[in-house]
Amino acid sequence: MVALAPARAGRPGASRPVADELESCPFCAGREDRTPPETLRLGDPWQVRVVPNLYPAVERQEVVVHTPEHLRSLDELGDDQLELVAEAWRLRAAAAREAGFVYVQALVNEEREAGSSLPHTHSQLAWFRQVPPVPAAERPSAALLDGDVVLERDGLVLLCPPASRLAYELLVVPTTAEENAFESGLLGSALQLAAEGIRRLHRIRPAAPLNLWLHDVAWWHIELVPRLSVLAGLELGAGIYVNTLDPAEAARQLREAVT
Repeated sequence: MVALAPARAGRPGASRPVADELESCPFCAGREDRTPPETLRLGDPWQVRVVPNLYPAVERQEVVVHTPEHLRSLDELGDDQLELVAEAWRLRAAAAREAGFVYVQALVNEEREAGSSLPHTHSQLAWFRQVPPVPAAERPSAALLDGDVVLERDGLVLLCPPASRLAYELLVVPTTAEENAFESGLLGSALQLAAEGIRRLHRIRPAAPLNLWLHDVAWWHIELVPRLSVLAGLELGAGIYVNTLDPAEAARQLREAVT
């Protein structure tokens, strides 16, 4: 599946680093006029804002600004703030369903190497009229729980899957199968566990670029893939990933990287 979006070539940071990061950031408190009108605001003064993406890759795409402070990573957010992010995801997913969209892809890109154009921590919600190919092809089963456990708490497990595509790949999975991620009471806890995984990763590989996404399938889960190597012809052309680190060793390192 390919989405044509030529306008995205002009988005901030797409071609070169943004100078004077703090001064130019449109997501910090007091610069609300630098974004499109918000579709959601949580808190007064606001703690989380949702605005339309100025450079959408699909029909409807929104940006969730995680905090009014200029923080760069999900791992810098406290548990209460992550609960607010989860609430924003829930409310906007409900709005998407009311508007006739059947699937919402929630995702986080951190650092330019992982596709982020602005460093202020944020996530994106892409609305789809049909389930995208990758989640549509998934057949979730108890095999999701296979792998080397890093941490387990609150009915969730953080683990390195046995077929990790890249080094330090992580999954956050409910220990019991659940549907409807955006309606789950575990969503905030899942984001908290993912943030803990990022903290541990950053102790081993500081500022590692990463992609994180939520798959809202029959057994919903969060996938987190650090971008520590370049995807080349074998990965892109054949779908064969070359992982230079044994997932069991990655899990051991992450277990020991206690924050």
